[in-house]
Formats: sequence, C-alpha cells, structure tokens
Amino acid sequence: MKKNAKTSKTNAARLLDTLGMVYELREYEVDLDDLTAISVARKIGLPAEQVFKTLVAQTAEAEPIFAVIPGDAELDLKKLAAAAGSRRAELVPLKEVEPLTGYLRGGVTVLAARKAFAAFADETLELFDTISISAGVRGTQLLIGPADYLRATGAVIADLTKAGAAR
Repeated sequence: MKKNAKTSKTNAARLLDTLGMVYELREYEVDLDDLTAISVARKIGLPAEQVFKTLVAQTAEAEPIFAVIPGDAELDLKKLAAAAGSRRAELVPLKEVEPLTGYLRGGVTVLAARKAFAAFADETLELFDTISISAGVRGTQLLIGPADYLRATGAVIADLTKAGAAR
C-alpha cells in the first residue's frame, strides 16, 4: 500500500504519519441517507466483512469505549461489556457521539479521537492483510494492515459480534 497524495489528510492519517505507518486513503461518494458500512464497502470495492465500522458505547460505569466490528455484523453488547470488564454496555445516543469523539456519524474512528477511550476490535480483524476503517471524515476510508491498526489504537481483540449475524 502507498499513501494517496490526492486525498487531503485527516487527523487519523496525520497520526499514522507520525507513527511511520503505511496506509492508503480511499475516497468515495457520500450518501447521507445511507452511511452504512455495507454501502461504503460497495463504493470502495471491498467485501463488507473487511470494512470495519467504529461504534461508540459506554460501560455500566459510564465509561465511553469504542467497538470496531465488521461492516456486515451486529455488535453484541454483552460480549463488549465482558471484554471491557463491565457488567453491561450500551451504545451512546447519536447526539453524544460527536462531542465525545470529535467525529460525525459515518466518520467515527478510534485514531486521533478527541479523547483516548479504550477500544475493542472484533477478532475477525486479524483475518485480513488489509482492513478499511473510517479516516475520520465521511467520504474517506483508511486502508491499513491490522497489526498496524492495533498498534496505533491499542485496541484489544475480542469476539464482539452476535452469533448468526450476517457475515
């Protein structure tokens, strides 16, 4: 992978630059009526299970956490809570996502978020040579190797998705 000089840098990309990591930025047309990871995957030419979406949740102790799961999967909040060492977890209301992370829905990423919350990534992330995550803005995805992503984010690998969810 090489860096795409045509795409403007996001804070997430600048963070990866400071860490000396190799990545690619890939732009796509934004449809505000369909911000799903499945739609993004189709637009950037990757299978949905290789395009990871970042969700913001909070534990029973009201600690915000990130959950990074495949675009075609559904988050299992009980598994996320267990991974975080909490008795429960719930998604934060959409209106709280931007104040917590600095990112809009459709552009949320663990990289260079407003605050460094604990992050948990689904175990399927390690099945790929390259994964796609939001670059921090709608319309740009960041393609990176899973090991580099885990190093850059400090995310903990865990089983986070519902059994039988589309894969």
